[in-house]
Amino acid sequence: MRFQDKVVIITGGASGIGLAIAKRLASEGARLVLADINQANLDAAAPEVQKAGAPEVLPSMCNVADESQVIATVSATLAKFGRLDVVVNNAGLMQFKALEELTGDDWLRVLSVDLLGAFYFTKQAFLHMKPGGNVVNVASIHAIATEALVAPYAAAKAAVLSLTRSSVIEGKPKGIRTNVVLPGAIDTPMLWNNPNVKSGVEKINPTDVGKPEDVAALVAYLASDDAAFVEGAEVRVDGGRLDHL
Repeated sequence: MRFQDKVVIITGGASGIGLAIAKRLASEGARLVLADINQANLDAAAPEVQKAGAPEVLPSMCNVADESQVIATVSATLAKFGRLDVVVNNAGLMQFKALEELTGDDWLRVLSVDLLGAFYFTKQAFLHMKPGGNVVNVASIHAIATEALVAPYAAAKAAVLSLTRSSVIEGKPKGIRTNVVLPGAIDTPMLWNNPNVKSGVEKINPTDVGKPEDVAALVAYLASDDAAFVEGAEVRVDGGRLDHL
């Protein structure tokens, strides 16, 4: 039970990869805070996570792009549990437009969720975590090799890698670790709703498609004391897909 008595916030925690992470950490004893913008998903996810083994689950409506809502979620976490041990920055937004069609608002919408959301929660972690706490960011292999129509998403995920490096430097004196995972093609609606995939422009080999649980297993390791000497790691979980993109 690597997370017994630990309190974990997972953003985008009510569906997809976030929910898989929540269930995995719940099975190892974590008290979970599910931060998500979708109330219906939160209502459905909370009992699933509790059934997976979490002693307590706190659903929290939160738009990670709004710093005041991030602060409110962290404040509610501290009020209920009295501590914060792990933050998993998983919430993400992807849109599909050609560069010449993108507007500044399009860019800001994606960056506000995918980059600033991670920053806001990392900031709160640094303000409230005690030594031994850690942050795990969820980026994407798009941070390294990308495709057409997703420029803001790819740029935001690349920036998350840089944010992770800065967090390692500034978190180390506080005793707070930060690492980042780079999922590839994972069996979630975000993958199958990708118009590049739907049109066949992007070919998906079935052997390259992983499960949300594959990402969850890696996050569980990085967030645990088993990874106590792992800081600043950028770990792919993509079945080798990046090697032949």
